[in-house]
This record gives sequence, structure tokens and C-alpha cells, in this order.
Amino acid sequence: MEKFAGVLERLNSFIGNTLCWAALGMLMLQFVIVLLRYVFGYSFIFLDEGVLYFHAAIFMLGAGYTFLVNAHVRVDIFYAKASERTQAWIDIFGHLFLLTPALLILLWFSWPTVRSSWAILEGPISVGGIPASFLLKTLIPAYCILLLVQGAAALIRDISRLKATAA
Repeated sequence: MEKFAGVLERLNSFIGNTLCWAALGMLMLQFVIVLLRYVFGYSFIFLDEGVLYFHAAIFMLGAGYTFLVNAHVRVDIFYAKASERTQAWIDIFGHLFLLTPALLILLWFSWPTVRSSWAILEGPISVGGIPASFLLKTLIPAYCILLLVQGAAALIRDISRLKATAA
């Protein structure tokens, strides 16, 4: 099972490392936008939307990687002082009864909108923008799937950690 968890984690690791380059791309695009607007007096809606697309992709696709490297927000009222065994139980509870149901509900309710958007190849958000809103909406189920994958890997690791502390 540990090998399977490693395979799942490699997916989010690859995506997280790739998104570092997307962050650089977003930064460079924003620099070009500022340069064009304030130095040359030009403004293009599709470039502004490009920053929005980059930003959405980085945050939505990077959530699984953030979970992988344990950099997500955590409220540590009791967790930090708990034993490793108690931490494993808290994590297992969170994965099974909080994370997974929330993501499945989000996936279930977002899917019809994403499917409809793909069916008509929904165009730009604004006139003159990027003609691919369907791609932007696809980030929602991708977010859910990547977090579910990482949640499964974390659940496997937590069960192993629980077994190790029982021995």
C-alpha cells in the first residue's frame, strides 16, 4: 500500500513542480501587461484574462501539492500537542468524514456546469478575452480529483502510521 501511496503522491508532486513554472509565467505576463499599459498605453483583455487563468490554475491544481507537502492551513488547537497515534486518528477522521465528502459534493454539483460548458465550448468571460471558459471551469473537477488522490495517499500513510504506533 505504501508503494501505491507513493504513486499517488508522484502525480501531485509532478503537478506542483510544473506549477512553479506557471507561477513564473504568470509573473512575466503581469509584467508585460503593466509595461504595455503604463509605458505604451495599450491594454488587452485577453492578457488580463491570461493572468486570471494562470492564477486559477496555480491555486486549483496546486491544492493537492500543498496538501502533499503539508503546507495547507491547519487549525492546531489539539493536534500539535497530541501523540502521533492521536494525530493519525484525527487525520483519518478528517480524510474520511470531512475532506472526501466535501470534495465529492463539490464534484457532483460542479460537473453539470462543466459538462454544459464543454458541450458548447463556452467562450470568453469578457468580449475580447480568451475563448475558453470551459477550460477554466474544468479546473473545479480537476481540483477535486487531485485533492481526492492526495487524500487517498494521506489516508494510506496515516493508516500505516497508526499500525506502526500500535506495535
